[in-house]
Amino acid sequence: QVQLVESGGGLVQPGGSLLLSCTASGSIFSVNGMGWYRQAPGKQREVVAGIISNGRTNYVDSVKGRFTISSDNAKKEVYLQMNSLKPEDTAVYYCYMYIKKTSGSPWANYWGQGTQVTVSS
Repeated sequence: QVQLVESGGGLVQPGGSLLLSCTASGSIFSVNGMGWYRQAPGKQREVVAGIISNGRTNYVDSVKGRFTISSDNAKKEVYLQMNSLKPEDTAVYYCYMYIKKTSGSPWANYWGQGTQVTVSS
């Protein structure tokens, strides 16, 4: 089984920072493509940031210049540094990874259970 576990969420004041981390464990042959998405109550899920094996990153416009995604493929970890947080960043944040469980298996998308981020004074 493959499991992704996020950590680092919490309550922070506007303008503050948080670092989210996500670690994958289990039967994993290779990882390619990692990222974070979020879902706020009453809103559609949106992909916040993504990173691929060559280090190329992409961000949703609303977080550009404030959030930074990074990864350590060897450790099967992905991170999201969130600075200058705003109340509209409040959501449950989920990490995802594209994983091959064996050399012959197809790529499949896995995601974690989510971590709550609340930005409020």
